[in-house]
Amino acid sequence: MQTVARARFVRVSARKARLVLDQIRGKSVGDALATLEYTPRAAARLVEKVLRSAIANAEHNYQVRNLDDLRVVQAIADGGPSMKRVQPRAMGRAFFIKHRTSHLTIGVSDETNGALRPPATRPPRVAASPRETAAPAAETPKAPKATARKPAAKKPAPKRKEKK
Repeated sequence: MQTVARARFVRVSARKARLVLDQIRGKSVGDALATLEYTPRAAARLVEKVLRSAIANAEHNYQVRNLDDLRVVQAIADGGPSMKRVQPRAMGRAFFIKHRTSHLTIGVSDETNGALRPPATRPPRVAASPRETAAPAAETPKAPKATARKPAAKKPAPKRKEKK
């Protein structure tokens, strides 16, 4: 089973939150909480709150008692709406400020129930034409590359005659 917790309209930019989420993605819940506790970023406190909510959802909705089985399988920070503000500057100019928000989503899963899927592998490529399946022909020697020419030396400018 997979349990998801979301925090929407959080006052941190998605770019800064992704730096923290990348550290905990794929870790066990205990390791993720320990990592977040010692991460010196403001976004770490917000992500920790959402992670604890996802754990509580798993306990309540699916009666998960052994928290050591839970892993962070999904950790996403999507951009939310920006609050636009104006700050006055010198000589009557206006400076626009965007206070960015984000939507944090964290999913935890119990890997014993098979919720974790192995990474998808690409199917082998099928040859489109018989020419691609034929053995490569012997390579023909390539023509030698032309050597680069040196630029011609500049001629000195003619001397001007002085008037008397």
